[in-house]
Amino acid sequence: MITTATAPVTTGSSQAAAVPSKELDRDAFLSLLITQLQNQDPLNPTDSAEFTAQLAQFSSLEQLGNVNENLEQLQNFQASINNSQAVALIGKEITANGNSLNLASGQPAGCDFKLDGDAGVVVVSIYDPTGEFIKSFESQNLTTGQHTLYWDGTDQNGSPAASGNYTFEVMAADANGNNIQTTTFFSGKVNKVIFENNTTYLISGDQRVALGDVIEVGAIENIEDNQMIAEQNNH
Repeated sequence: MITTATAPVTTGSSQAAAVPSKELDRDAFLSLLITQLQNQDPLNPTDSAEFTAQLAQFSSLEQLGNVNENLEQLQNFQASINNSQAVALIGKEITANGNSLNLASGQPAGCDFKLDGDAGVVVVSIYDPTGEFIKSFESQNLTTGQHTLYWDGTDQNGSPAASGNYTFEVMAADANGNNIQTTTFFSGKVNKVIFENNTTYLISGDQRVALGDVIEVGAIENIEDNQMIAEQNNH
């Protein structure tokens, strides 16, 4: 049920007065200055030093207004350039910060990461969108730097996993069993570009990546699936 209440009517001095704005824009400043000149005493004109200071203030205000307009135009121009560059990334392979990966039917999915030290063993764990564990696999003797290990697209029972989005986690240790810091990345092919809330996003599968988060762009590599997995297993 919707109910309404009748507010008491007040009159006279009990009514709230409108609060005047304390801001003085360019037009108001100029109008005030002209009014001052029109109403000054001819026998006792406004002090020249004060008048000069007021003109200097108006000049500064005018310049600041022009600077703001130019900056806004420059910002719009830069945004149009960024949008044009983003469109050119359609069909390219991008790498950005993150731990997402997209599994396509019949194809392995690359898990990109960086090691802060030489690793004796590296373990990659795969999780579905609900956080449920899918599978883990490992590689050995990887050096400091960026690497890619490929998930063959199967679960821990060897059955093919459903196509879609997954996340991965990387754990590494050196020859003495000490943990090594790792950084994960997201890689994928750009399918389209969207512009939303003054931000440019690249769409790869179901993943949305802000243009500013992209750290690497490259051409799509055509490597046989079995060759990639075979090279990984040789480590």
